[in-house]
Amino acid sequence: MVSGDPRINSRFIYGKLNEKVNVYVKVYWNSPFLACMDESLSRAEIIDPLFLWIGPDGRNLKGQSYVNVTETGKLKLITFRKSMSGSYGCTLTYKRMKDNLQEEKEAFKSYKFMLFAYRDPDYTFQVSARFSTQACNIVENDQYLEELKKIMEDLIFSLTCELTDEFLKCHVIKVPKHGLQSVLFISFKVNPFAPGWETVCRNLTGDCGDETNSRALKARDRIEEFFLKQTYAHKEFSFVPPIRYLDKSLQILREDKCRPGFGKDEFNHAECPDCCVVCGHGTYNSNNNVRCRVCSSIEINYYGATAC
Repeated sequence: MVSGDPRINSRFIYGKLNEKVNVYVKVYWNSPFLACMDESLSRAEIIDPLFLWIGPDGRNLKGQSYVNVTETGKLKLITFRKSMSGSYGCTLTYKRMKDNLQEEKEAFKSYKFMLFAYRDPDYTFQVSARFSTQACNIVENDQYLEELKKIMEDLIFSLTCELTDEFLKCHVIKVPKHGLQSVLFISFKVNPFAPGWETVCRNLTGDCGDETNSRALKARDRIEEFFLKQTYAHKEFSFVPPIRYLDKSLQILREDKCRPGFGKDEFNHAECPDCCVVCGHGTYNSNNNVRCRVCSSIEINYYGATAC
């Protein structure tokens, strides 16, 4: 993936003759430098080079406040936003000379770059676990779910995360060599958008996506640690609690969501398959769907549409 990740920001992204180069830039980050030449030409001497960069709106980019164009024709876009997505073209004009230096000829080469804004997906976690119980029709089962929910909420409250979609179901299972056993199946989701998360974001500069995902990951780690402690606690007691966690039954699966105006598209953006890439022309995402949808009622001729 070619992106604006600072770990590769020192690299130059070279153009390719007769081929567009896709570049993915994280929103609110700077793009890598785009070189107005191909790799083979970069290894040769170039006489009297002139560089012309044109943006998606057809305007000359030189002198624009949101760009940095070097004297050697390299372009960097500053604090990239979804509206800056689109086709960027550059033309390199230079001279070719004969060996006798008496004749010179002007040469032209053109390069195209397609720049796409992207975000990391927002993380939510689906948590599920099993618990042994005395029977499926006792009120203690629902009480246990409420108690467990309260413990989980206390664990993640400081992270501005919350529980949603709590679910409990009880089944009688035949366990090999242990006969019949009543088992509770409990699941819930953890997301980092509890009341107050907007305040956390306002205290940050730029996009708060990284901070949001960091809080979700910390919440996941705290929940894993809690269930690990339950495993050891049960081993230390000589009696079996009426409802207890079944060792190694915990599953935590990450579910990705994309912000409005962005979506995943592994086919059209194979270089960035896990990215939430800005919705292209003719598509939109109005909420937190994973994918952009095609709009057939009106013509969308810009990037990042949030409505049809």
